[in-house]
Amino acid sequence: MATGVAHRLARSGFRICLTEIAEPLAVRRGVSFCEAVFEGTKVVEGVTAKRVATREEIEEVWQDGELPIIVDPACSLRAVLKPDVLIDAILAKENRGTRLDDAPLVIALGPGFWAGRDAHFVIETNRGHRLGRVIEEGEAEPNTGIPGEIAGLTWERVLRAPCAGRFQSHRSIGDPVSQGEIVAEVEGIPIEANVPGVMRGLLRDGLKVKEKMKVGDVDPRGIQQHCFTISEKARAIGGGVLEAILRKYNR
Repeated sequence: MATGVAHRLARSGFRICLTEIAEPLAVRRGVSFCEAVFEGTKVVEGVTAKRVATREEIEEVWQDGELPIIVDPACSLRAVLKPDVLIDAILAKENRGTRLDDAPLVIALGPGFWAGRDAHFVIETNRGHRLGRVIEEGEAEPNTGIPGEIAGLTWERVLRAPCAGRFQSHRSIGDPVSQGEIVAEVEGIPIEANVPGVMRGLLRDGLKVKEKMKVGDVDPRGIQQHCFTISEKARAIGGGVLEAILRKYNR
């Protein structure tokens, strides 16, 4: 979701700086700027993110029209950059320290935040009629624990770790897979695709996982291009964030 938001804001002319953890756990790596943490750069639909380590490098990347991304789990950089807008896109289903006074405008995505107390605005992230709505008072809908429906399937399309350990994939994002095919493993225990389709997402090889953690995603529609483009959900949420910013500053 963070990449969808950053992409929409970048396309709208905003200067964006992304903060990340040292080992991002994104499954939809084909369309996630966090891959720049490992690769140095990541291009998503024509927008480039580049890993940086200093304030000076952030300025250089901005001058090149790109998005700087820095490993800063605590987002301590906000005290240095003093942003006009701070967006909590962790999607942890809980508030892990974001405060109303972190910036002149604080926006939070999804459940775990109360608009007017934790953030100025909360953006609805649950699929359905309210997706992408800007909440001025109150909170987003609670986490259902059910993956979004694609072609009538929800939990069936998601791959989860059978145990704790190191993840190893047998397929790549965009590969076609069959039902029952072994597509990955954790500590030698195989992970099978529950449905046929294409690999929409896969965790990066070698990362540590917890038991039952999401490690992959099969798209039953079988359209390879969908694996490398931003989802309609992320675009809707990005639109909500853009609306919230304009409510504050476009007056």
